[in-house]
Amino acid sequence: MEGIPPEVAGYGAANPASETGKHGILVLKLAGDKTTGRTVVKEQYSQVPLYAQKPMYLEESLPSMAYMYVISPSGGVLQGDTYRIDVSLESGAQAHLTTQGATRVYKMEEGFATQEINITADRGCYLEYMPDQIIPYAGSRFYQKTSIRAHEEATVVYSEIITPGRVASGERFGYDVCYLRIQGSDLQGGLKFADSSVLEPKKHDVMAPGALEQDVVASVYVMAPSRLVPELGRLANAALADMKIRAGASVMPHSCGIAARMLGDRAEILQQGAARIAEITRKLVLGAPYTKMRKG
Repeated sequence: MEGIPPEVAGYGAANPASETGKHGILVLKLAGDKTTGRTVVKEQYSQVPLYAQKPMYLEESLPSMAYMYVISPSGGVLQGDTYRIDVSLESGAQAHLTTQGATRVYKMEEGFATQEINITADRGCYLEYMPDQIIPYAGSRFYQKTSIRAHEEATVVYSEIITPGRVASGERFGYDVCYLRIQGSDLQGGLKFADSSVLEPKKHDVMAPGALEQDVVASVYVMAPSRLVPELGRLANAALADMKIRAGASVMPHSCGIAARMLGDRAEILQQGAARIAEITRKLVLGAPYTKMRKG
């Protein structure tokens, strides 16, 4: 991955004893199938430790939508790991993607780990990419870069949640750095928005007034047709206010969508907030209800 920020690059590169299983790749191309009326996998390529399960169709009110799990059998992210996930939608594809569980980033003696997520949504496509929370263990360093390219008549809902670590093990904010960067653009590459979350709890007091002040932070980004954005922002803020959490949503530049930030004491509460925004978006764009995938 190019452009590693200095806050992460300063830890140097890891020197793993073996390259086996260190470079996870998942390429997933989804397309609407006119014959079946469903969203199907047009192309798929994976390299351990990343792969995707077969699509499931769970919605009677939205039979075209494919529900899929992105899975890593390794159990967590280790030093020197590089993950790359490319998801593209075409021909009116509709999909909901999530992970099988939290992304656990383990302690690192040297170096850092990275994950790159690239999403492309063509005209009329709809995607909800909503992974479970990131849990950075004490002594871990993690950089994630997300790029969303969407047609002006496409919709992408993307969320990310960062926890303070293994609190039950006494590792609250014991990690070195967790750096999440995201940018959205049109299909021609014209930049629409950019945002970053940089947490270095050993260098800066993340619980100071004006910083987090609470343990868990979540961000939700929705790129949607501009004509829907004002109503989307109004409904999102009303829903978050009803949840009585520290949260707010605002319209992003170029009226390309909305961004919401949420703070709370538990990841589960913020997952509910992200799901509420996805529910509002799906209802507004597709006129259909939202069902969260069940996890064991």
